Amino acid sequence: MHPAAEGGGTSAGSSVPALELDGISKRYQQGGDDVVVLNDATLHMAPGEFVSLVGPSGSGKSTLLHIAGGLDKPDTGRVQVAGIDLSTLGAGPLAQVRRRHIGFVFQFFQLLPTLSVRENVELPLIFDGKTSHRVDELLERIGLAGKGDRLPGELSGGEMQRVAIARSLVAGAPLILADEPTGNLDAVNAAEVLDLLTEQVRLAGAALLLVTHDAAAASRADRVFTLTDGHLSAP
Repeated sequence: MHPAAEGGGTSAGSSVPALELDGISKRYQQGGDDVVVLNDATLHMAPGEFVSLVGPSGSGKSTLLHIAGGLDKPDTGRVQVAGIDLSTLGAGPLAQVRRRHIGFVFQFFQLLPTLSVRENVELPLIFDGKTSHRVDELLERIGLAGKGDRLPGELSGGEMQRVAIARSLVAGAPLILADEPTGNLDAVNAAEVLDLLTEQVRLAGAALLLVTHDAAAASRADRVFTLTDGHLSAP
């Protein structure tokens, strides 16, 4: 195992890139046709950097995010998170890297309905055999103090996404991947959640890669990349 896979998240002051995607290509077979989803995509992110990824539906944005998070493998190219080459890891060590070094925020929250708010936030730590005093601190920071014992079904959509944000941050991961995190929310909640996400990620010193269709959300980033026909480019 890469030594970094054994520890916690990379510190905000680290010089190690939070994410390195080099020459990433991915294709699928669809109805007998060879569909190129990603074509030699390259993206490097520094610790604490906020990058947004935009492009039309079906352009491969979520695929790129899943590859960056070790949820999918590229056909060619290299993926490194906090200096760890994901291609060198077996299933167990790769899962450990995802728990410790990568935080995920999805459009549909991905909360477990039978677990309390507190338990959902704690999940990355529970799977890693750890505990943390940061859970209640995070709940207070995201405006859910006193709601730790509630079930997700008792919360609004905006509140559930806040829980997902806290879960992504609880392990101190150096890289946060957000896939359309406001896409399932009304305009007011979307703005509040995006404010909270960017504020808390900045506070944590983590890098944020945000996939979004929202031009206003994308414009908040330090850099904006566009994915079109498998090609990744900066304006």
